[in-house]
Amino acid sequence: MARFSDLIKGSTPVLVDFYADWCAPCKMMAPVLKQVSSDIGEKARIIKVDVDKNPQAAAKYGIQGVPTFILFKNGKLVWRQSGVVPAHTLKQVIENYL
Repeated sequence: MARFSDLIKGSTPVLVDFYADWCAPCKMMAPVLKQVSSDIGEKARIIKVDVDKNPQAAAKYGIQGVPTFILFKNGKLVWRQSGVVPAHTLKQVIENYL
């Protein structure tokens, strides 16, 4: 399994979904992320991080609520938003950093 820091340091944008299994809005985002992933294909990656299983990653990025989405490019945080985010917004944000 690749380390988180390795996953986010490439030039390909990486959207990280910080979520929890008990979170209803997180469950609502699952089909949205699937749609965005199929729309953008190989141009970007989407990875999910369970805050309950990875508390150190959540703490490092100051995750207060879930879902929280953070877009990384070249290892740098370039965009962040908490709560339910529409598919077209996520797609647009990712495309801005391609």
